[in-house]
Amino acid sequence: MNSQFGEKIRTLREKQKLYLRQVAPLLEMDTAQLSKIEKGLRHLKREQISVLAEILKANADELQTLWLADQIYAVVKDEKFANEAMQVADMKINLKKNKK
Repeated sequence: MNSQFGEKIRTLREKQKLYLRQVAPLLEMDTAQLSKIEKGLRHLKREQISVLAEILKANADELQTLWLADQIYAVVKDEKFANEAMQVADMKINLKKNKK
């Protein structure tokens, strides 16, 4: 499975020259779990995103966006009307924003 979030954190981790075994304990997980997150086989908890952003010196909002996109994709990827449903959801989000 391709994970934009996982690919991004792997790229950031490697750019910082950090090993899985260095980052995983800071997130209170083992290296296998972090490896699976980077491969898109497992999801990171929302609460851990800000911690990871700090460790990797990354933009937390960007990581949050990629994480959420992967979550949405996981839910709708096999749905026949995924694009239509996403358009409806987008309209609802925009309506809610305009009411504020």
